[in-house]
Amino acid sequence: MNKQNYSNHIRFYAPHHFILLPLLLILLGVGIWQAFSDDENQILWILFSTLIFLILFLTIMLRQHYALTIQDRLLRLEFKQRYFEIYGKRSDEVEKLLSFGQITALRFAYDDEFIILLEDAVKNKTSAKEIKKSIKNWKPDLLRV
Repeated sequence: MNKQNYSNHIRFYAPHHFILLPLLLILLGVGIWQAFSDDENQILWILFSTLIFLILFLTIMLRQHYALTIQDRLLRLEFKQRYFEIYGKRSDEVEKLLSFGQITALRFAYDDEFIILLEDAVKNKTSAKEIKKSIKNWKPDLLRV
C-alpha cells in the first residue's frame, strides 16, 4: 500500500482471516451438512458442529479482544501525547468531549489537519466517519491489526 486513505485503511491478518477462519467455516459447513444427511451419526455431527462453532466464536472474540484492548489504550495514549505536543497542555478536558471513535479517526490526520478536525469534532460533534472523510492528507496507521 503506497498511500493510506479512507477506502483502504482496513487491514487483514492472513493466517487468521484467510486460513484459520475459512477452515473453521468449512468444518462447520461439513458438520451441519452431515448432521442432516447422516441419520445414523446425526448426534455426533451435531456435537461436532457445536464444538467447531464454539471454537470459531472463541477464535474471533479472543483475537479481537486482546489486540483491540491493547491498541485502544495505546491510541488514547497517543492522542494524549500528540495533544500535549501540539497544545502544550493536558488533554483531559478535551478528551471527555470526544468519543473513542473520534479519537481514533483523528490519528490519521497530520498535525495541521488534526488541529482543525479536533476543533470541529469538539464544536460540532463530527462523527468519526466524517472526520476520516474530511482528511485530505492521510497519516498512515499501518501497525493496527
